[in-house]
Amino acid sequence: MPTLDLRRLAQDDSVAVVGEWAADDALWAESGLTFAGRVKVDLVARETGSGEIVATGTVSTVLDRACRRCLEQADEEFDLDVALVWSDDAELRGDDGEIRALPTGTDEIDVGEAIREELLLAVPPYKVCDPDCKGLCPQCGINWNEHSCDCSTEEPDPRWDALRALQSE
Repeated sequence: MPTLDLRRLAQDDSVAVVGEWAADDALWAESGLTFAGRVKVDLVARETGSGEIVATGTVSTVLDRACRRCLEQADEEFDLDVALVWSDDAELRGDDGEIRALPTGTDEIDVGEAIREELLLAVPPYKVCDPDCKGLCPQCGINWNEHSCDCSTEEPDPRWDALRALQSE
């Protein structure tokens, strides 16, 4: 699990934070994200002159996704540039969550929760395998990208049912 060593950062100008999480790591539980590979992080952390710690770099993985229209598996390589900021100044942090609280009484920062949060905000909720994906037939469920069907897709508007009932009397 990647961590930022604060003791080393106090000695050096910058510290690399490199590591990875397994696709089934507890960090991803209840996130709604599924991965086809490991989640890799490659950050460089620096301390600013005003006491904040800034870590910038990339998070990369392969998302295990299904197309929203046809439900076919469509794994997606995903790379995200991140900038994480920690501070012990409560006024600077504010309420927006952009600047995280610098933990006290510890020599390490676990970057896992920050990475989880960044991924949750950045991963689009839906995936489409192809912009021209035709999807599934709502009647029989056949994949219109592979086959066609004779189902009627024209359903009468249910708002007119009362008038249709009067017409048939």
